[in-house]
Amino acid sequence: MDSNPALDAQRDAIIGALGSVVEGIAATFGPVCEVVLHDYRHPEKSVVAVAGAVTGRSVGGAMSEIGLRVLARGDEAGDELNYLTRTKGGHLLKSSTMVLRDSTGAVFGALCVNVDVTAVQQAQAVLAGIGGGVGAGTGEASGTTTFGNDIDSVVEAIVDAHQLRQSRTWVQLGRAERLELFRSLDEHGVFAVRRAVEQVAARLGISRASAYNYLSQARAETGSRAETGSRAETGSRAETEPPAETGTPATSGGPADSAPDGGSA
Repeated sequence: MDSNPALDAQRDAIIGALGSVVEGIAATFGPVCEVVLHDYRHPEKSVVAVAGAVTGRSVGGAMSEIGLRVLARGDEAGDELNYLTRTKGGHLLKSSTMVLRDSTGAVFGALCVNVDVTAVQQAQAVLAGIGGGVGAGTGEASGTTTFGNDIDSVVEAIVDAHQLRQSRTWVQLGRAERLELFRSLDEHGVFAVRRAVEQVAARLGISRASAYNYLSQARAETGSRAETGSRAETGSRAETEPPAETGTPATSGGPADSAPDGGSA
């Protein structure tokens, strides 16, 4: 995100004004509600205000998977309202993420509201049982979401979840599946934060150069698909080209790259 003194002052003022809103919303709904204010100019420590303790967030904490997705979409991101997700502890949350924009329309943060509806769901199940199965449900959660104060743990959880969905290790994946893995991670905003490529490489057990190579190929194929089909709109990416390396050859990403080539899982 470009730094502009006038816009930064404006963004700071918006963040400051929302502090009392955070406390007010949480106080209105009580202990089942948590409100988190994010400043995306600092992804690794984006939480600047929090009220409530539904996900255990604290000031200085990192954004969640949802925040990474918003960050990856850049100024094209929109509000995500009334969606369901689930914490690692099994709590069902009804959440809304409302993006913050400056006077130019640039997205620089978000106000997030999480309401723990686990008790409501349990009560509905009891009532449905008493009523012979007639009752309103809360819908299906989008899946387990990692909420953490450490951006590294969030990135690692996303990588692990994608690995589990493949049901195979990196060594067992073919080239197309490896590219699809990097494409999916990219679409989920994993590479929108600094050092994410290095972290993903270590998690997969491959070299940093290989990770950059797969990411570059995945993006190139995505671009080719967009040109032959409908023209896709893309936001800016934080990771584009690998820094210069010495002594670490880039791999081709082809069939020869069939085993881990460095790093630690």
